[in-house]
Amino acid sequence: MFPELNNLLGTTPDGTEQGKLTLLCDAKTDGSFLVHHFLSFYLKANCKVCFVALVQSFSHYNIVAQKLGVSLTAAREQGQLVFLEGLKSSVDIFFHAQEEPHPLQFLREASAGNLQSLYQFVRDSLKPVDSGETPWKFPVLLVDNLSVLLSLGLEAVAVLDFMQYCRATVCCELKGNVVALVHDNRDAEDKENGILLNGLSHQSHLVLRAEGLATGFCKDVHGQLRILWRRLQPTARRDQSLTYQYKIQDKNVSFFAKGMSPAIL
Repeated sequence: MFPELNNLLGTTPDGTEQGKLTLLCDAKTDGSFLVHHFLSFYLKANCKVCFVALVQSFSHYNIVAQKLGVSLTAAREQGQLVFLEGLKSSVDIFFHAQEEPHPLQFLREASAGNLQSLYQFVRDSLKPVDSGETPWKFPVLLVDNLSVLLSLGLEAVAVLDFMQYCRATVCCELKGNVVALVHDNRDAEDKENGILLNGLSHQSHLVLRAEGLATGFCKDVHGQLRILWRRLQPTARRDQSLTYQYKIQDKNVSFFAKGMSPAIL
């Protein structure tokens, strides 16, 4: 995890809020560093994590996590991490017979149009164990990233339904958290992705939006991060928003106010 980002969000692994939906989105840049942050953050917070990884392999996430002080291999062996490797699973679906329904079963069923099997996988992975007390604080669902599901032929409504069920189960029933990444392709006039992004934005308690610089590439400033705290209750105060620029380093990400990069000063 990145300590500076924790400071901006006002949170620590020992004092995390529960029942929250966090939306990560990136526009004209790679926002995967946010996924790595929350993955290592919740593992260090001793939470039970179900990670639906549709973009990279387990080894990729594990290499980055080790730089952040977390071993995904150890977490998986201890039962703290349930990892669905989308790249590998998709191959198994097409070339190997499945005795039981697969989480990504919709890939073989052109008429399915829903993510019921994936939701069932998430629910089974995070539901409390009947025997004895669980050693984990609370459950967390992490998805990287939902835009891939649209590329695989699903409609935005189906993905929103999936997220609504996950939010009801993880956030409301199990008192856990949900974190999901979505690409912002508005410039490409992707209607389905726009529907997905807008729908999740209205449901989220926290929105982190990584954006590329309007001026183009800069070796000392890699982009800017917009942080939006949403007030979902009608009686709550107005939404709060802050914007910072950032620079990604080997084992950390530094944040600073716009125009206040140490390289410039």
